[in-house]
Amino acid sequence: MQDVRVKICGIRTPAEMQAVSAAGAAYVGLNFFPKSPRFVTLDDARAVALAAPDGLCKVALVVDADDATLDAIVAAVPLDMLQLHGHESPARVAEVKARHGLPVMKVIGVADEADLAMLQDYSLVADQILIDAKAPKDAVLPGGNGLTFDWRLLVGRKWLRPWMLAGGLTPANVADAIRLTGARQVDVASGVESAPGVKDSAKVAAFVRAAKEVKGGVPILR
Repeated sequence: MQDVRVKICGIRTPAEMQAVSAAGAAYVGLNFFPKSPRFVTLDDARAVALAAPDGLCKVALVVDADDATLDAIVAAVPLDMLQLHGHESPARVAEVKARHGLPVMKVIGVADEADLAMLQDYSLVADQILIDAKAPKDAVLPGGNGLTFDWRLLVGRKWLRPWMLAGGLTPANVADAIRLTGARQVDVASGVESAPGVKDSAKVAAFVRAAKEVKGGVPILR
C-alpha cells in the first residue's frame, strides 16, 4: 500500500515551502481568503510557488471567488490545482474547472451524516473531495479552525473521486484518524503552527512522519 499523501495548507514564505518539501509532503496550499491569518498576496504567493520543487502539487485555496479573482490568481501564480472552500455549487465547480483547465478540489464541511449526501453530487464534477469539519455558523473562517468531526461517519464509505481528510488534525492524532477512516490523503493547517499563520517546521515534519508511518490494516474503532 502506498504512503499516505499529506497536504500542508497555508504556506506563506519560501522558507516554509522548503520545510514542507523537506518533510515529504505531496501538496502545499496557498490561501487567498483575505480574512484568514494564512492569506497571501499574489506577489508573495508567486514567490512561494516558485520555491516549490518539481512534483510538489501547488494548490490555491479560494472561498466563493469570482471569475476575475480566479483569473488574476491563475495568471500570477504557477499552480497545479484549485481548491474551492466556499458555497460553490456543483455547476460552479464544473465552470471553474472548464474555465481554467486545472484540476479542482471541492471542500465539503461535515458535522453529521446528513452532510455526507453532498459528496456524491460534487464527486461527479470535482477531481478530488476534501472532507473537513463544518465550521460553526458564526465562524469567520470556513476551515482552518482546528475542529474535528466524528471520523466514524467515514468508516467503510467510498466515493467516485480521491478524497482527503481534514479538520483538527495534528501530529498526535493523524495516525488514529487515518487508521479509523482509511484516508489515504490528509490535510493540515493550524495543527502544525506555532501561532496563527506561522508554520512550525518541527511540527510539519512530525505530522508528515506520523501520517506516512501508518500501514494498511483493520481500522481501529474507538
